[in-house]
Amino acid sequence: MKYLLADIGSTFTKLCLADVEQRTVLGTTIAPTTVKTDVNQGVEAARQKLGKKAEDVEATLACSSAAGGLRMVAVGLIPNLTAEAARLAALGAGGKVVETFSFLLTEADLGRIRALRPDILLLSGGTDGGDVKHILHNARQIQNHLPDVPLIVAGNRSAHDEIRRILDGRREVWFVENVMPDFKQLRLEPAREAIRRVFLERIVEAKGLTRLCDRARILMPTPEAVFKAAVLLSKGIPNSEKGMGELLIVDIGGATTDVYSCAEGAPALATVRQRGLREPCEKRTVEADIGMRHTASHLLEEPALKEIIRENGAEWEEMQTWTQTLTGNPGRLPQSEKEQAMDTALASAACEVAVGRHCGRWEEAFCPDGRFYFQDGKDLSNVRRVIGSGGPIVNSKTPRAILAGAKKKDGEPALKPRDPNYYLDTQYLLWAMGLLAEVDRAAALEIMKKNILPLTK
Repeated sequence: MKYLLADIGSTFTKLCLADVEQRTVLGTTIAPTTVKTDVNQGVEAARQKLGKKAEDVEATLACSSAAGGLRMVAVGLIPNLTAEAARLAALGAGGKVVETFSFLLTEADLGRIRALRPDILLLSGGTDGGDVKHILHNARQIQNHLPDVPLIVAGNRSAHDEIRRILDGRREVWFVENVMPDFKQLRLEPAREAIRRVFLERIVEAKGLTRLCDRARILMPTPEAVFKAAVLLSKGIPNSEKGMGELLIVDIGGATTDVYSCAEGAPALATVRQRGLREPCEKRTVEADIGMRHTASHLLEEPALKEIIRENGAEWEEMQTWTQTLTGNPGRLPQSEKEQAMDTALASAACEVAVGRHCGRWEEAFCPDGRFYFQDGKDLSNVRRVIGSGGPIVNSKTPRAILAGAKKKDGEPALKPRDPNYYLDTQYLLWAMGLLAEVDRAAALEIMKKNILPLTK
């Protein structure tokens, strides 16, 4: 039984043909995404490269991050509590959170949200039975000033009845369980499922993907597919097949760099205390300003890139020219050893910065009993498996050099892996296996284990 798996990305459209009975990949292809005309053209161009192997498939399953992905704004009460919970829910569902707002929405906030033009607005605030003032105020502001933005309400359930009255007549609004029903207790899945539903019902049409639905089942945003694959690979299938255990995945793309971790990340020492919201075991972050093509110029501002260029004796002016070339022509691939070296430098910097932002940090403090530390976020120091995915890593001649950016450096504040082993998603399959897991989890897990291999050099 064969499945054709498709990812319509911002820059390239990728296809993977998988045989679930043989637990193998029959072929993969790639073609430029044709989002400005008709995405089906890019899909068909990629399918033609598979030839007759792509005939007689059971079904075509698809994910997409085309045209910038799923742009989301999260609104909550306390920055590091309900607002952070809303942000985590959106990221886990495959959204690109362009900004998060806390407390009472102001006129300036509303103007900023209009300028951001989000695909979905996620409204949270207050634990169940707790504060209702803030979420009711924000619901009124949203209703009066942002009437056309699809809205998901995932806050204090005690306020839901009043919010329904406030939003009476609004066309696109969904109510789900609170993302933080009790203090520091997360319940993210209902909000994530609602985001996925909105993606299927509305965003597919808005992104010009409607015709693709005639030939494929659009299941989810691409980052959610990778997220599902990461969780399956880490945890395995209970009472059936073991997973790899705790891991970190770095997925570098043309527009963003996504980082996924499946690890508890709790304080490892008695002198360290968790501060703020304890993050979930399965976490995704997306760095919308760090990509290898559309946002390559932003990397020029990162000290990590400047250090990498200095260490390799490259010319800064050449890197500036290269990033300008990439920004103006996202489909451009390196055509010489020098261009390949500059692409590797960009990828190394993207990895270092994105993983640093994903991991938690310690802050030193003192009390009468002596020195201790506050931990914000997750401590990933003991994670031993770092997996590279995304075209810039998979197609690189030196993927290990890129992934080295995920390792903690002396004096670095981020709680990054101290002594990781590096692995490569050799055929760039994580997104595809997240799709395949929707119909056959065992096949998806076995194929991943066959194709995610250790890097020895």
